[in-house]
Amino acid sequence: MQLSYKAPLWFYPQPVDFRRQIDGLVLLIADELDKSPTSGELFVFRNRGCNKLKLLWYDGQGFWLCYKRLEKGKFKLPKEAAEALELSRDELSWLLSGLDFMQQAPLPCCTASKFF
Repeated sequence: MQLSYKAPLWFYPQPVDFRRQIDGLVLLIADELDKSPTSGELFVFRNRGCNKLKLLWYDGQGFWLCYKRLEKGKFKLPKEAAEALELSRDELSWLLSGLDFMQQAPLPCCTASKFF
């Protein structure tokens, strides 16, 4: 599984019934997010209890469905909202690590000017 570096990552903030599998999530992406499930973008979904996440991604040949369940604790998630949030690679990593990705800040970009 190798994600495109430039493809957007989307977090759907509404709780999803986790009995939904690939086909149910594909319909949600197409109907509610108005996005193409086969775009190569990664979609992240949460459950009502905030202890499970599903990631759906199309690699050009088929769908990948990844599932993470915390044995203790809950993911730090934003309040439920109507629209999907675009995540950076860092924010996805923080989310999957259990950090509050909405409160983290990446290091500022800089240009190296001295080379030794």
